[in-house]
Amino acid sequence: MVQPRYKSLVDKLANEIRIGKLLPGTRLPTHRHLAAEHKMSLATASRVYAELESMGLIIGETGRGTFVRELSLSINHGIENPTAADMLDLNFNYPSLPIQAELLRTELKRLATSGEIESLLRYQPHSGKLHDKIVISQYLKNKEITVEPENIIITNGAQQGIAITLLSALKPGDVVAVDALSYPGFKLAALAHHLEILPIPITPLGTDLDKLEELCKKRAIRALYCIPTLHNPMGWVLTLKQRQQLIILARKYHFMIIEDATYAFLVKKAPPAIVTLAPDITFYISGFSKNIASGLRVGFIVAPTNTISSLERSMRVTTWNTPALMTSIVCQWVKEGVVDKLEHLLRKDAQQRQKIVSEIFEGLTYIHHPTSYFLWFPLPEEVRADKIVASLHQLQISVATAEPYATTSNIPHAIRIALASININLLCDTLKKIREIIEYQVDL
Repeated sequence: MVQPRYKSLVDKLANEIRIGKLLPGTRLPTHRHLAAEHKMSLATASRVYAELESMGLIIGETGRGTFVRELSLSINHGIENPTAADMLDLNFNYPSLPIQAELLRTELKRLATSGEIESLLRYQPHSGKLHDKIVISQYLKNKEITVEPENIIITNGAQQGIAITLLSALKPGDVVAVDALSYPGFKLAALAHHLEILPIPITPLGTDLDKLEELCKKRAIRALYCIPTLHNPMGWVLTLKQRQQLIILARKYHFMIIEDATYAFLVKKAPPAIVTLAPDITFYISGFSKNIASGLRVGFIVAPTNTISSLERSMRVTTWNTPALMTSIVCQWVKEGVVDKLEHLLRKDAQQRQKIVSEIFEGLTYIHHPTSYFLWFPLPEEVRADKIVASLHQLQISVATAEPYATTSNIPHAIRIALASININLLCDTLKKIREIIEYQVDL
């Protein structure tokens, strides 16, 4: 069988990239120029680049063009690949405090002598024990979110909360709207469930709601995933007016809202959660990985009443039931006020780390929230993100490019820096090295 001519060009360019004839960072011809050079249609030229991009060999960057990718970096750098033990990790966030290990040791001793320990060895109710749900509902009430325990599903972390919400509420091919930059774990879950991701343009202050309405008029959107309080990675907090406008759109165009509140605890006084304003159409998802420990995989969903049985079925076909031992630990800490104490200390810790950022990056442009554990660093026009990341890797520093966070085909030119996972005493020197690498690339 004769191979299509465009396939030969794909193979030729792929080989030149792999053997180093086309070096990382090389700007490739525009689609139109490629079409003219090889006497093919514009659609065929676009198909050549699409295949090379799917192979992980090139990358399109908004407003800049198409470039050869830095092959020393993983395609999904920043989400799917764990950081090496000897790396200074500014890629993932796993906040921790010195007191937490001793708290765990004490709680395990208490559990070892408690009368309920045998019950932890048995199957649990699919959506969690009622008394654990009552504890979580009280925890939410303290955050001005009033919810009935029966509307809570306890999950194995917030990520599972996202996954089973998609599994139970949507079907393959459904359209889910999501910010043009958003949490990578949602994107991976949506693709795994064969959902169509529809990017929404963003503004410095949040989701572009006018653009969202334009999309609603053109497409049958079934759900919207949003992070209204401390957006990851942009750090915004939507105003009450923005939240109300979003709900108006959801009711007008009949889509459900998936509200991710993973980092919301870091904002002391935020506008009301969307679930409190529209509980009948909102899935509120959060967990205890960021405010207690990433190893304690306990999360929860607050869901509309008519979706509970479907969510329970999804729990049954994934992990069967909630994590009994870890849920017991978390709920005890909620009752004792330990979680409130940890959240208070983590907010102070995040503020201290952001203060260091402001000192080291003075004079540079970046996007952040004063109590967040991350920042978004748009790069100057002449500096490439993959070059920055590769150079930092050589210094044993790990950061993420924009690629895992982008839901658009064109990738913004930026890096995302996580602040929580290294000792605060190391943060200053590490950020100085990041600045030095960026300025060195600018000078080049």
